[in-house]
Amino acid sequence: MPAYMIFLREDAVIGPAAMQTYSAMNRQNSGGFVEKYGLKPLAIYGATEALEGEAPDGIVLLEFPTMQDARARYGSPEYQVALVHRKIGANYRALVVEGMSS
Repeated sequence: MPAYMIFLREDAVIGPAAMQTYSAMNRQNSGGFVEKYGLKPLAIYGATEALEGEAPDGIVLLEFPTMQDARARYGSPEYQVALVHRKIGANYRALVVEGMSS
């Protein structure tokens, strides 16, 4: 079953340089993440409209073939190194949710 990883940036960026480093590291590793974990970006900081509650400052939505693939990418050494910079740069919530089978 597919799985979806959702990153919600709670507030405005507090460390622009750290976020630039995080973004650069993710771009550098994106081909490997696609190949190894089946990562498929679905939405990256697109326009957001809150229908209920407050909208987060930004949203990233990624699709993976399975929950295991999503967890493996999140826990990968390459992502964990980048994650340090994201945590300095902005406050996020990160979730993974199992999708429905077709």
